[in-house]
Amino acid sequence: MKCLTTILITGTFTVATSAVTYPIVDTGQTQAYGNYAGQDAHYAANAPSYKDNDDGTISDRVTGLMWTKDPGEKMTYAAAVKNASKCNVGGYDDWRLPTIKELYSLMNFNGVDPDPRSTETGNLIPFIDADVFDYEYGDISKGERIIDSQFATCTLYTSTTMGGNKTMFGVNFADGRIKGYPAGRTPRGEKTYYVLYVRGNPDYGKNNFKDNGDGTIVDEATGLVWMKTDSGKGMDWPTALEYAEGMEFAGHDDWRLPSAKELQSLVDYTRSPDATDSAAIDPLFECTAITNEGGEKDYGQYWSSTTHINSRGTDQAAYVCFGRGLGNMRGNWMDVHGAGCQRSDAKTGNPDDYPKFHGPQGDVQRLDNMVRLVRGGGVGKVAPEQSSSTKQMPNQINRFMAREDRNGDGEVSRSEFRGPPEHFDRLDKNSDGIISEEEAPNGPPKGRKQS
Repeated sequence: MKCLTTILITGTFTVATSAVTYPIVDTGQTQAYGNYAGQDAHYAANAPSYKDNDDGTISDRVTGLMWTKDPGEKMTYAAAVKNASKCNVGGYDDWRLPTIKELYSLMNFNGVDPDPRSTETGNLIPFIDADVFDYEYGDISKGERIIDSQFATCTLYTSTTMGGNKTMFGVNFADGRIKGYPAGRTPRGEKTYYVLYVRGNPDYGKNNFKDNGDGTIVDEATGLVWMKTDSGKGMDWPTALEYAEGMEFAGHDDWRLPSAKELQSLVDYTRSPDATDSAAIDPLFECTAITNEGGEKDYGQYWSSTTHINSRGTDQAAYVCFGRGLGNMRGNWMDVHGAGCQRSDAKTGNPDDYPKFHGPQGDVQRLDNMVRLVRGGGVGKVAPEQSSSTKQMPNQINRFMAREDRNGDGEVSRSEFRGPPEHFDRLDKNSDGIISEEEAPNGPPKGRKQS
């Protein structure tokens, strides 16, 4: 049975009603970062809405799912699977371990990714509504990092990670990512996870794609309409936003760069390069193949419009891997997190100025990622007076100037700029041959049209 979802967008918006089984909950991100049009904060629909039932359960008014409120003590993956049938919270006996798409519906991108070396949690904001759910970071007293707050799902990877590990896709509500985690014993023993059980709406997370015959594909489960093809090449985040906002295709000009949660809804977790020799997406879609850093045929990372906020600033955006979640461990390139993981990359800059990989698992760092555009789904544009300020944050300007202003005169000349020439021209708004602090970085140039 389909559930009826009504989306009411106020102000300049109209009321849109659509029967969907898989409504995508908004990321919750209302702050735009930098003067770039088309960011996550510039669009809205399905604002998160929860009801505490005062019996240990939480009802999600958007998805129709009911959750346990308290994740309790960590447990192994095997115990998480086994204990679902034993759970009787709220007097219900039909609890299940959630799929990765069900659990990801709870992700809130107002969270802040902490410094993994930090031991203080008092001023941190997790990527889940901690006013609704009981939430804890990793326990420092037990030798954990504060980012050791991974939550288990029942979604297993069709391949393996880290050179052979049986892998489960989990959500880390401390650092705001989906990654592949061990689902069995490792040389260090069995890893343990927090668990939120779920019940209700058994169709949530199941796509229902239909090819429209005009280069677009509608997901009747979500109401979103997607371009069948991707961008064919990688680009940095500002260029991806410009590409989306300037697109005219199949008779429509309201295409946008998808939010992280919209983009993740496209992942087919039964597919992967190793298991099906394909991207992790329904075969109706066309995905550009790449040769990855390890020399293998692979598929790209795709930009979302969602900023990934961390303790060091807002200069990264979330992406979803439709190919291997590549990383470099001990000098070897390998799939470290699986096709379908969600991580983040620097929004812009010269790739040569960045290490090829970073983080504990050596996540590959590309900066130029693929793009697939979306429209529809009852999503409305937020009028400027309804969204938070899009004024460039000082720490972003300082980072750009610190990187590019090599003589320290407060300006960046063409000879100092280490990015592509067309990027310099885009940032040099007044064409005086200098990028000032006020221009660094600036919004995209006039949008180009493509049919």
